Amino acid sequence: MGASVMNFWHGKNVLLTGHTGFKGSWLSLWLHSLGANCVGFSLEPSIKPNLFEITQISATMDSIIGDIRNFELLQMTLHKYQPEIIIHLAAQPLVNFSYQEPLITYSTNIIGIINLLEAARSIDSVKAIVNVTSDKCYQNQELDRGYHETDSLGGYDPYSSSKACSELITQAYSYSYLKNRGINIATARAGNVIGGGDWGKDRLVPDVVNACIKQQNISLRYPNALRPWQHVLEPLSAYLILAKQLYESPPDYIQAWNFGPDEDQDKTVSWITDTLIKYWGSNIKWVQSLHPHEIETNLLRLNSIKANRALGWECQWSIEKALAKTVEWYQSYYEEENMQKITLAQIFEFQKNLV
Repeated sequence: MGASVMNFWHGKNVLLTGHTGFKGSWLSLWLHSLGANCVGFSLEPSIKPNLFEITQISATMDSIIGDIRNFELLQMTLHKYQPEIIIHLAAQPLVNFSYQEPLITYSTNIIGIINLLEAARSIDSVKAIVNVTSDKCYQNQELDRGYHETDSLGGYDPYSSSKACSELITQAYSYSYLKNRGINIATARAGNVIGGGDWGKDRLVPDVVNACIKQQNISLRYPNALRPWQHVLEPLSAYLILAKQLYESPPDYIQAWNFGPDEDQDKTVSWITDTLIKYWGSNIKWVQSLHPHEIETNLLRLNSIKANRALGWECQWSIEKALAKTVEWYQSYYEEENMQKITLAQIFEFQKNLV
């Protein structure tokens, strides 16, 4: 993301849903640093500690605390702030939780996107929307190759199927309503992200960090499962690039996009765990959990050639560097440093390598 993209965001009116979450907090700070006029719409942070409060993001933007399922409040927010660009991150993002609470998962991830698109088509300011879904929107057949954007959608768990539904809803609204109003929308599919400030439940990096702090061995559900790991800034840079293209050159970009690392960056859960422990300087070990767990896919990989060629997007940091920066962030936090400063420093370091 070179100077043209950075300059593009200066002064733009942006609505970011899910801004209190892990990815949303990183993106909120990034947009603020680029000079965007950003308003967030999200629930209160669901866990403590959390990146949103630690980095004092509410002091940098207008923050609306609301449920994406509340159409009236969402519509009122759009009418008040008149966003030109919307990046939709608000979601119930956890597979395991979706098994426990399918109603919350489906209503948030399906009714939420419908509410947003209904509200967006009622105002004239909106020019571009990026709907962030998931790599899990694909009908997973445990293929050796990466999934292409044209592969079948599906999902064997409530979370995955809800994201497939979000993709279909986006396509239907685009053709039925949004194109006619000059609103250009695309979906963005990315997988597992890592980075400082994630304390989500049932997530590998927070679990390993907590184990290192407590000097306790960590239990892994599926140590041999392969995942396409990437630093959180990688897909966020993709959303920024894609939104700019939708705003400036819409016909070529109104489609679905994959954003994942190269195949050689795929690593097992056990490898990620061992590397984090090594970078932390700890001597704990991992053990395999013997308790029954919900079914998880063993392999899920994206083919991002289209994004590489058409958007000029590719991952900037190797998985080793992503893990090193993640450990650096957490150790800075536990040393009680200024975490807004630390987070912005990592953003600026990442950004300078973008072209």
